[in-house]
Amino acid sequence: MVMQRWDPYRDLRNMDDTINRLWRSFGVGNNFREGAEDWNVLLDVIQKKDEILVKASVPGIDPGSLDVSIEDSVLTIKAERKPETLTADESYLLQERPSGVFYRALHLPDSVDANRVHSNCENGVLTIVLPKAEERKRKQITVKVSGGKALEASGKKEK
Repeated sequence: MVMQRWDPYRDLRNMDDTINRLWRSFGVGNNFREGAEDWNVLLDVIQKKDEILVKASVPGIDPGSLDVSIEDSVLTIKAERKPETLTADESYLLQERPSGVFYRALHLPDSVDANRVHSNCENGVLTIVLPKAEERKRKQITVKVSGGKALEASGKKEK
């Protein structure tokens, strides 16, 4: 048995694709399903002890055109896949690979050290390594009282 992510609109899109292919066979219409919803960047997010790995599928994208940034604990991946240009004597029989701009944002935990992030793109997979910051140690603070007795603030509630 194959596990598949459920998409309630998949059957409708498949029917729309079939109708569009039928129309294209008569020479009517251009692309089908144009738009941002067709361009899904699939991500794997893996948590390790000292880092978080984000792996994004970006096949057919020039690694130099990838825009990866972190701002306000949000990792953003942007890029564009240019459509292929056909000569006058060429036409598509089937075109399923999407082209256009894609954008994906992912909220990061506060424990990520944004200054040590690095990335790599190999075989159509963008890997972003997000090192975790050193654990913040609890600091004990002594509070001085003007009556001469010192209190310790431990952060624990007394019963």
